[in-house]
Amino acid sequence: MPHTAQADTHAARAAMGAAGPEDDARSYAIGELADEFGLTHRTIRHYEDEGLLAPAREGTARVYSHRDRARLALICRGKRLGFSLAEIKDFLTLYDADDAQLEQMRFMQRLARRRITDLERQLQDVQQTLAELRTIDSQISDHFRRNGITETPNNQEDTQP
Repeated sequence: MPHTAQADTHAARAAMGAAGPEDDARSYAIGELADEFGLTHRTIRHYEDEGLLAPAREGTARVYSHRDRARLALICRGKRLGFSLAEIKDFLTLYDADDAQLEQMRFMQRLARRRITDLERQLQDVQQTLAELRTIDSQISDHFRRNGITETPNNQEDTQP
């Protein structure tokens, strides 16, 4: 099953204590989580190395709890939103330190606002680049028309420089 924002929401609720008793006792193998979230085993182990996950061990096997699964959902969501692993780690650490999650929410709001500003700036840059490219395309089309040259259709790649 591919990872979705709905899975994030379910797992986030579980991380915040909304999981049922049957979820509390559920454990996951690394392969189950990798499949559910569309990650490699290596990526999940990397998150463990970074201190984002702390699975129990049964011999050499990692055993992930519902809490680990919820944290993984939050990690995936944070990565998808463009946050660094360090920022995600700080967010998760604040969750563990503050029962009311007030500091966690303040921290996330600051991160989100900063990310919004960055994305708005990037969007302006992309829009400016698109406008410049459209101007270049239009100038080239005008040049072709003035010289009686037929343009290459948009859906074909020109193989010559």
